[in-house]
Amino acid sequence: MRFATVLLPLPYECEYTYSIPDALDSRAKPGVRCSVPLGRRKMVGFIASISEERPSGDYEIRDIERIIDEIPVFNDELLDIAKWMRTMYFTPTGLSLSMMIPSGRKESEVSPFYEPASFKAIENLSEGQEHALSVLRSGESRFYYLFGVTGSGKSEVYLRRAEDMIKEGRQVLYMVPEITLSQQLSDDVYDRFHGRVAILHSSLTPSQRLKAWHEIMSGDIDIVIGARSSVFAPFRNLGLIILDEEHETSYKSGNTPRYHARQVAQYRAAKCGAEFIMGSATPSLEAWEMMRTEKLRRIDMPERIGEGRYPKIEVVNTLKEKRNISPELEKAIRKALSEKKGVLLFLNRRGFTYGYQCRSCGTILTCPNCSVSLTYHKKSNRLVCHTCGFSEPLVHVCPECSSRDLSPSGFGTENIEEEARALFPYARIARLDTDVAESGKGKTQEILQRFRNGSINILLGTQMIAKGLNFPLVSLVGVMNADSSLSIPDFRAEERTFDLLHQVAGRAGRYRDDGFVIIQTTQPFSPAVAAAADNDLETFYRKEMENRKATGFPPFSRLLNLTFRSISEEKAIKAAEDLGKSAYELEESNSAYEDIEIFSPSPCPVEKKARYYRYHMLLRSSSASLLLSFAHKLLDNYKAPSSVYLEIDMDPISLM
Repeated sequence: MRFATVLLPLPYECEYTYSIPDALDSRAKPGVRCSVPLGRRKMVGFIASISEERPSGDYEIRDIERIIDEIPVFNDELLDIAKWMRTMYFTPTGLSLSMMIPSGRKESEVSPFYEPASFKAIENLSEGQEHALSVLRSGESRFYYLFGVTGSGKSEVYLRRAEDMIKEGRQVLYMVPEITLSQQLSDDVYDRFHGRVAILHSSLTPSQRLKAWHEIMSGDIDIVIGARSSVFAPFRNLGLIILDEEHETSYKSGNTPRYHARQVAQYRAAKCGAEFIMGSATPSLEAWEMMRTEKLRRIDMPERIGEGRYPKIEVVNTLKEKRNISPELEKAIRKALSEKKGVLLFLNRRGFTYGYQCRSCGTILTCPNCSVSLTYHKKSNRLVCHTCGFSEPLVHVCPECSSRDLSPSGFGTENIEEEARALFPYARIARLDTDVAESGKGKTQEILQRFRNGSINILLGTQMIAKGLNFPLVSLVGVMNADSSLSIPDFRAEERTFDLLHQVAGRAGRYRDDGFVIIQTTQPFSPAVAAAADNDLETFYRKEMENRKATGFPPFSRLLNLTFRSISEEKAIKAAEDLGKSAYELEESNSAYEDIEIFSPSPCPVEKKARYYRYHMLLRSSSASLLLSFAHKLLDNYKAPSSVYLEIDMDPISLM
């Protein structure tokens, strides 16, 4: 009789041994899933290895009950990645494997409105594209970064390099923040790569995803195109990983395991000897530092292809402005409409207003489940929490002092839409935010298509229209309340504001030389706003890097965020304080941990979310290996108290 080592998707690291019945012996092999008993439960596990010898020890070994797969669904490389993720992201190996392998999961926390550039081959490359391709083909490095402005043609460079690799008999992974599958995209991809393509998108059924998985593993697929989780595709001979729009936060998982696809891709490329190409018009500061220290070979693509030119940008100070659309923006909109050109208005806040306050006692109406204010939605006449979804009818009496003197504050997309319709009554105006997108299937694509063909003159919306969308007719972009994200208590606030402004400005003038952007802000001298207006990326990155270095934040340190979540505030506080005490004791007991900095437990900036109180403790070090060593020693035998959940986030992208 043979014996199998089985990994189970449990919240702790464990390997179990099961015996293989004779009836299942021919089907049992490393890499397949199986059904096994565990106590009184039945679980799906993963066979990691098979041995002819019975393990030592006087205990009962139970039988595998069923083999699920005819052929393996994971290989040694994926098992190695799962074990690495145990060290890097504190996730048990079995849980990581269960997350990787198709089981009907969908991508989450990513925008469904990203549109990859056309995969249709073009004949003539620009000078910038020719240069980038020649550097990639030189073989002087295996890790590259295409630092190219929006519209510089990075996608064609990626695809030419992919074709090179496929000709050498190797496979390619092409990652995007999200992929909205259209028939045109599908036709272009299949035509260019002769049908040997797998497009892993969120609409695939579990059986469709598993079919593609087997084709990739057998080597029948040359190129895989997908979002975050495609980094785990089971390639047989991976030669190239492309990570487009590297700066996008959607590459970081918001659920356990909280992995970053960029880090997994780097690890995977290094282990299997693959080439790794990242690219963006606004690199993350981590990537910028890797370019500066030559861990990545930087390739500049500073010019747009064709007739596209980077737009002229004007900053309007709205500190004393009494209306949302300034006179300067109104004038520019009227000019664009008279010339039959498209107008894009961007505001990263949906609803009509984002606050409702009593003018008698100052009370701000907040969500009963979260420590955030309620947003007024005029169309439904309700107050809504954008964190947990709670909503209630608009109240007319203050719950604290019973005053009827309640008034809205701030403005959202509904407010802008109402003002735009009053100013431009003959224009065809549409709003696109989450509320509209969820109002009907296909609503988003319908609005985007009508805007592209000119049936809509003015499109206003939130972040979903700011990035990754191509609108040939757009000549004017108006950014409302550009500094709203600067007030967020997070060390990445300036970086995110600059990234968003630069990306949304890139929607204008992609196919023309008359692009114009108006940025409305109450903080015109903010480094992020000023740099975006001047299109001065080098200065912004230099100053922001100086600030990060002075304050000791990434990329000059590594962070690990421990968040304690509980319905009981007292339990969350006590759990955080107890582990904090253990952390201080561990640091003081070992001189090797002198470089570990422990931030005392404190409430999260959003202290309460969906009825759970949240407290966190931050660990920081200049050395990732030292930080991981310290954290594993602290946490490996730690068990959170009952009704307290511990979230472990290595290299967090948000501390909210």
